[in-house]
Amino acid sequence: MTGPASGSASGSATRTVSGRRLAALVRDRCADPALAHDVEVVAQVLPFKVSGHVVDHLVDWRSAPDDPLYRLLFPHRDMIDPAHFRAVERALGNPAALRDTVAAVRRALNPHPGEQLTRNVPREDGGEVGGMQHKYEQTALVFPRHGQTCHAYCAYCFRWAQFVGEPGLRIADDGPKRVTDYLRRHPEVSDVLFTGGDPLVMRTELLEPYIDALLRPGLEHIRTVRIGTKALSFHPARLVTDPDAAALLRLVERLTREGRHVAVMVHVSHPRELDPDITRSAVSALRSAGAELRSQAPVVRHVNDDPEVWAQAWRAQIALGIHPYYFFVERDTGARRYFGLPIQRAYEIHRGATTRLSGLGRTARGPVMSTTEGKVTVDGVARLPDGERVFALRFLQAREPDLVGRPFHARWDPRAQWWSELRPFGAYDRLFFPLERAADPAGARGGRR
Repeated sequence: MTGPASGSASGSATRTVSGRRLAALVRDRCADPALAHDVEVVAQVLPFKVSGHVVDHLVDWRSAPDDPLYRLLFPHRDMIDPAHFRAVERALGNPAALRDTVAAVRRALNPHPGEQLTRNVPREDGGEVGGMQHKYEQTALVFPRHGQTCHAYCAYCFRWAQFVGEPGLRIADDGPKRVTDYLRRHPEVSDVLFTGGDPLVMRTELLEPYIDALLRPGLEHIRTVRIGTKALSFHPARLVTDPDAAALLRLVERLTREGRHVAVMVHVSHPRELDPDITRSAVSALRSAGAELRSQAPVVRHVNDDPEVWAQAWRAQIALGIHPYYFFVERDTGARRYFGLPIQRAYEIHRGATTRLSGLGRTARGPVMSTTEGKVTVDGVARLPDGERVFALRFLQAREPDLVGRPFHARWDPRAQWWSELRPFGAYDRLFFPLERAADPAGARGGRR
């Protein structure tokens, strides 16, 4: 098959391609032999894997490497700094040198943005509660050990460090008991988000103990169970034809019968991901089981940096019963040099997309930066009475609940790509920025509240 096609899943849809086989796939499918060499070098640093569904139904091989799904999923030399690329290239064939070089390059890529390992992991009795993050009062994240991989890896993923095989960079729990013990002691938590990786890479028999645990006495305050997944895009057979697809749907039905709200947080980067018939069947199966589906993704260069692409995606989602939820700004990690866009451009794309839609299609909040302090949305660009241009900002969610919803401003900067590159506008607005950076008129990086 040379291009994407809709249709039912074949047996090949369950296979995955990574490592040396990924370079061989590119060599076989693409006319430019240099692309396979780029794959070999960049894949030493960042994780890459594609599913059979991606290979057979999503990538338009006639357009590769310029096809947006190819750009989303396959290595490109510009994903890492040219000096880093050359260093890794020179180290190929020397295992010790390669190991040290790759480790140094990964450290330079900010492997855990937003202080995920230092401020998001809860601590009790002098120790960490492993495999969890609890950044916002109402929501706890759970990283099931067997779900810390994906059917395929988005090259822009801010959790890329989970997948490179370095234990010090990985977040994973040791089973549901410690998680539920923590939740029982924290009645302020109403929402549990199973994340990863992708929890739907797990067999249902491995996921079920977590669901059972949440339904036990003492956890009635858990009202919403969220499941973050890209299975609908990368392996929709998981919900339709896989051997335990029916068991998974029964698990969702059980949660809804017990009065829990089940929110499947689907990740849709491009409208083509929703085209295959089996993907539409998977959406229907989840909705019939009682789940609500909400979509989110970052706006990134080479893949979806066009308002019409987002408008098409949101139209398709509304038609299928998926609610657009978040329109993210690419985070300051990994291949950001390749995918990142200025905040101003992200705002223009979001605004341009929403103006093409009716009110039902305007539910995706954004552009949103998921920062150390919380989720900051860019409401627009305003010109103040003195002529100064500013970004109008709000916290949608924050470590400090008192910050949520209060408007503030940052000086307009058409080149800024991330929160750390913005400067507060006035004395009041400095309250919303990390104190060390707010005190620095140059807006230095690295401040913490």
